[in-house]
Formats: sequence, C-alpha cells, structure tokens
Amino acid sequence: MIHEVLVVGALQCNCSILGDEETREAIVIDPGDEVERILAVLKRHHLTAKYILNTHAHFDHVGNCRELKEATGAQIWLHRADLPIYETAPRQAELFAMYGVPPIRMTAVDQFVRDADGVAVGKIGAHIIHTPGHTPGSLSIHVPGGAKDTLFAGDTLFNGSIGRTDLPGGDFQQILKSIKERLLTLDDDTQVWPGHGPSTTIGEERRTNPFLQDL
Repeated sequence: MIHEVLVVGALQCNCSILGDEETREAIVIDPGDEVERILAVLKRHHLTAKYILNTHAHFDHVGNCRELKEATGAQIWLHRADLPIYETAPRQAELFAMYGVPPIRMTAVDQFVRDADGVAVGKIGAHIIHTPGHTPGSLSIHVPGGAKDTLFAGDTLFNGSIGRTDLPGGDFQQILKSIKERLLTLDDDTQVWPGHGPSTTIGEERRTNPFLQDL
C-alpha cells in the first residue's frame, strides 16, 4: 500500500493518500487545502483518486473537495449528519481569512456513508466507524492489514488529546463514548493518524492520554 500524509492549509490538516500498487487507484482522506500538492503526489505515484473520504465537514478538512473532484472525478463521501456543517464551510473559512485561509467553493456530496460501510481500491479495504462528538457526523476510517492496522481518526482522537467539543454540534460526553466504545476496542498497535499533529497508537493513547484515564 502506498501511503503519504500531507500537512495542508493554514490549520495544518493531515491529508492522507492511500494507493493500491496494482490497480493504481487511490483514496484521499480530508483534502482540506493545497490541492496542487495532492495532485502532485497522485501523479508521482501514477494514481487515480476514486474516493474522497471526509472524516467530518469542518472547512479545514473539506476545503478542496470540489477542486479534487473536478480534477480526478473522485466521489465525495460524508456522513449525512454533517451535511449542515458542510454546507456552511465557505462561511467557516471566511472567519479565518485573516490567517491566510482562501475562499472555498463547495460541490454536492456523492455518497452519504453510515457506520460499518466499506470502501475498497484494489486490495485496500477501509471500514467506516461513526464516532460522533467533535461533530455529529464525525467518522474514523479503519484500514486493517499490512504490518499493522491503521486508523484515520479525524478530529476525534489526537496524540495526547481529543477533539474539541465547543463548536456547534460538539458533545464532550459523546466524544468520550465514541472513543471508549469504538476506538479503544481496536488493537493496541493500531497506528492512529489524527486530523492534525503527529501519529500515535491506540495503546499509547490508552496508557497516557489524560482524557482517557477514567474511561
């Protein structure tokens, strides 16, 4: 499996590109900005993006969905509960214009995903886990196999922290419930890529994350 992580945009979102080495098809997770860099990685690996998976709908994660779809024809996937947030993403971005966030353009979602849905490109199979709390439609994306399982946790679980819940639709108790019941059930050696910041593992967060010690 080809896996590259690009840190994109003023809010430093982790955008992941997963590519199958045989079919040369790819999944792009959270293309929040800098679509030119994303397209350059796809080109370098001779990959065609088939799916755009959004862990949630805040502007720093969905900001270049339209541009990537127009360039590649990839389908945009999102949980329906985050559609109201997705539709207001341009207004969200305007609030951060002073920090260098450019205006963003939206386009229609192609597929509303639900918990336990799957998506595959070649031998790469990704499983959707609904993990509400940061937003109502927040998703984590679990990719089993390889040297170790990988989890793309969006803004639900971070290295040493958890996602903020003080934005519209956030729920502190819900995010803790999602982490306890949906993520801490995964193997300890599962590598976790958060929506921002460095990677970690489920075991490391179980042992050391201060928000999870009483779960």
